[in-house]
Amino acid sequence: MSTMKVGVIGVGGIATSHMGGWAASEHAEAVAAADLNGDVAQRFAETHGLSRSTTDAMELIADADLDIIDLCTPTNHHTQLTIAALETGKHVICEKPLAPTPDEIRAIMAASEKSGKLVMTAMNQRYDAKHLAVKREVEAGRLGEIYYGRAWWLRRSQLPARPGFVYKKNSAGGPCIDIGVHVLDLAMWYMDHPKPVSVSGTAGKFVAGVEGAFSDWGGDVPMDMDVEDFAVGLVRFENGATLTVEVSWLMHHPTEQQAVWLYGTLGGSEVHESMVYTSDNQLKQRYDQRLTKFVDPFPGVNSQGAKCMDFAKAIAEGAPNPVPPEQALSVMSILDGLYQSHATGAEVRL
Repeated sequence: MSTMKVGVIGVGGIATSHMGGWAASEHAEAVAAADLNGDVAQRFAETHGLSRSTTDAMELIADADLDIIDLCTPTNHHTQLTIAALETGKHVICEKPLAPTPDEIRAIMAASEKSGKLVMTAMNQRYDAKHLAVKREVEAGRLGEIYYGRAWWLRRSQLPARPGFVYKKNSAGGPCIDIGVHVLDLAMWYMDHPKPVSVSGTAGKFVAGVEGAFSDWGGDVPMDMDVEDFAVGLVRFENGATLTVEVSWLMHHPTEQQAVWLYGTLGGSEVHESMVYTSDNQLKQRYDQRLTKFVDPFPGVNSQGAKCMDFAKAIAEGAPNPVPPEQALSVMSILDGLYQSHATGAEVRL
């Protein structure tokens, strides 16, 4: 297969983080960029050596010379642009979340199946070498059957006070959509993607609603912000396992904390600290092990670039989709259920 050509749509910070992967890929190269701000698109193209830029996303989607669309727009544009790209015969790697609702993900899945093209959600956390080390321990059976997981990402005064994040019309949600997707996907990846059956929780605007609320990322919080700043939920799975998730942008908490904990019948793990906890029932001993061997799947490229390289590699080699949309559907079904639970004050069956 000749080198595949990539068009990048939406050239903010996330798109910039992808470019190292496209530059290092032996299977694909970025050649074009689109952004509503023409000056920004042009500077992006010049900075990264792309041959052209445009303000019209559909121009790239319709371009028969492009093979892959790298979609980095705000969430509420994902569905329309992803389906349009699939219908013109392009593979799509889309920033998280794949779409703002489960039904929209189902529509994307149908379009992917009809076109025969891959759609991958760009979940970079799976490509962190430390996270991969824990994954190998889990797959080797060190933890036994995982019956409980805890996932949280708590920030203090770190709300991205920009229109793309604080209004539902652009983002579809607050920290659930921004950072909750990451830790929820990571926990379910370790748990081997059990089927969620119910969720109960709350997702509201608390600290952000106090007059004078501020963020280190953008100054004062807009008082008309209409997404949550905190959410917590309990998820039950078909196999009997459970998972709790907590996310916040503004919690009065000492430091930012991102963590996934796993608890199995034979051991546990504190993922972000690379710790594995086991017991020897014969010797009546407990063991705490810090993992020390970390192997980057794509050396020299960060996790944001690695996901792009892996997507291109899967297409070129006919390998399975690294992050299939069915997994994104499970994650968004949980978050959608959490929002519904907040609205109704009751557990929601999925």
